[in-house]
Amino acid sequence: MLPFTFQNPTKILFGEGMVSRLGEQVRSFGSTILLVYGSGSIKKSGLYDQVLEQLKSIDARVVELSGIEPNPRLTSVYKGIELCRSEKVDFILAVGGGSVLDAAKAIAAGALYEGDVWDFCIHKAVIQQAIPLGTILTLSATGSEMNGNAVISNWELKQKRAFGSPHVYPAFSILDPTLTYSVPRNQTVNGAVDIMSHVFEQYFSRTTDTPLQERLCESILQTVIENTPIAIEQPDNYEARANLMWCGTLALNGGLISAGMQNDWASHGIEHEISAIYDIPHGAGLSIVFPNWMKYVYKERIDRFAQFAERVWGIKRDSRSDEEVALAGIEATRAFFTSIGAQARLAEFEIDREHIDEMAKEAVLFGPLGSFKKLEQTDVRQILEMSL
Repeated sequence: MLPFTFQNPTKILFGEGMVSRLGEQVRSFGSTILLVYGSGSIKKSGLYDQVLEQLKSIDARVVELSGIEPNPRLTSVYKGIELCRSEKVDFILAVGGGSVLDAAKAIAAGALYEGDVWDFCIHKAVIQQAIPLGTILTLSATGSEMNGNAVISNWELKQKRAFGSPHVYPAFSILDPTLTYSVPRNQTVNGAVDIMSHVFEQYFSRTTDTPLQERLCESILQTVIENTPIAIEQPDNYEARANLMWCGTLALNGGLISAGMQNDWASHGIEHEISAIYDIPHGAGLSIVFPNWMKYVYKERIDRFAQFAERVWGIKRDSRSDEEVALAGIEATRAFFTSIGAQARLAEFEIDREHIDEMAKEAVLFGPLGSFKKLEQTDVRQILEMSL
């Protein structure tokens, strides 16, 4: 196990009806609130009215920024930064899924920075301060409700970049599983894939002697596998939705499940290049890329992949070799993704070879991807070819 430091300042309010505690959470941060949300589904569900009622109860002045896109755009972040400055915003409240939360984090950091917020995404600057923010989660997926990470798309440059900072951890996050009842089937599927992918990035590690961390990862994966089909078939099943929501939070909240382990994140880097150009859903891209990454790298640690197959998928060893068991686990992963309706090939989005070289080059712009197996441009290209 490697040395580590772990700290997570986010307060979680989990359970049905927790939106009723929004006012008391916001009260101490100021009186001018920037409310950030997406396409307007929170209005159809009634959540928007609940939020405004809570903010009205503490006499807050609300400034709104709506229309945050999936794969949130830098242009929307710029709008939010301008509102924060012109309206002297004290606190940012993000209501939605990971894209809304990520945009809010970028706004929070960019509003107090004299340069271009994109500097944080291209490693040109480091976040030193940010406007405080809180979240109300409506989609179980990214874990952005309890971490300091965000991903922003620069549509003009066709680039999708991530940043992270302790300054943009939410002060609090409200997680009410009932708010995910109306999530469309495809978003539930993509969210489940995203959660599992976050665990994969940490579980497939070269670090040894980490039995607790490995079992934490495996338990989250098993819980997602058990509950996703239920949530798909019974969208208002509270327990299934609650389990998925908490899995999403635990899967990526500052390193809790993989403290002391080297992480990878190559598959996310590859997917970011795909969605930067084609604007496909992040979870869908991961469902395509990850099993192919697994096939490409499994020989680096066949023992870990064999363990994954046995513990997560219940694959019996019998007389098979580690390699045979490992490959069976990879196939089980692909089969599960397919069973819940996740995409398996880029062709399903009408994506061909046109931009493969460009994507492979951009993926390693800051150096080789990953740590489980360091991927150079030629490696990325091969995984993309496998994904067609």
